[in-house]
Amino acid sequence: MESRIQGFSVIGGLKCHVWDGAVADLWDVSCADRAEGFYVSPDPRLFVALDVDGDGAFFVEGAKGEARRHDRAFSMAYIPAGVPIRGRVEGLRRIRHLDLHFDAETLTRRFGRGLDGDALHVSRFQFRDDRIATLAGLIAAECDTGQKLHDLYGEGLLNALFASLFQIDQPVAARRRAPLSRRKLRLVTDYIDAHCLDRIRLADLAALAGLSETATSHAFKAATGVPPHRWQMQARVGRAQAMMAHDAASLGDIAEATGFFDQAHLTRVFKSVVGVTPGAWMKSAGRE
Repeated sequence: MESRIQGFSVIGGLKCHVWDGAVADLWDVSCADRAEGFYVSPDPRLFVALDVDGDGAFFVEGAKGEARRHDRAFSMAYIPAGVPIRGRVEGLRRIRHLDLHFDAETLTRRFGRGLDGDALHVSRFQFRDDRIATLAGLIAAECDTGQKLHDLYGEGLLNALFASLFQIDQPVAARRRAPLSRRKLRLVTDYIDAHCLDRIRLADLAALAGLSETATSHAFKAATGVPPHRWQMQARVGRAQAMMAHDAASLGDIAEATGFFDQAHLTRVFKSVVGVTPGAWMKSAGRE
């Protein structure tokens, strides 16, 4: 991103988080008189004001001089890739905001034909949306925390935010939930089974299926009755059962070896898949 700024001082340092195809920057800055900046980003960007301190406003201006006022929390601006903007302050002491940069190609791959490509090129220098505000607040909190949750949490928030921001509907094919063909299903399930202990991205499965990520998820569930992540958890539980049946390792060691966070995580997933706890299963199998 190309930027020239003056009059802004960062408070506490930049906080950020990187997910697949998106970077969230959380800024807290004090503002001098006539603070301003000029920005051009190679990627689309969503600006969300989280906290505005003062009687004035932060103004976003496009190349034609059209200025939009941001003077309260959760006022937003969407700036397409390559669009130059000027941001200037009048009467503000401090502003805390979220900048969400994302890769348009990744977004297109994720949502397929459900995404209107033209919407990516339409500037929106000031708007409000309660649903996006809630999601942006949760994303900002994830940037700000010292103990970040699993990436799937943040990616889920991002998917929901993008679906709201660009009004992405379910494509007709997804509504019908046509299942994967036998050949594609075998490719995907074999891959999940072989890599079940690793982090599996939906993008990897979509590449095997030759579909968008959204279409792959729906088609997989239509064919198997469960989403890809659930299939992966079932495969991990299968690995854990094999270890319980033949190894003398503790449940804690088995949990670590099969990709679970800890024994409690293994127990929760195991019971949801098998119907009983690992201890009860081992007892029924003659191992205690």
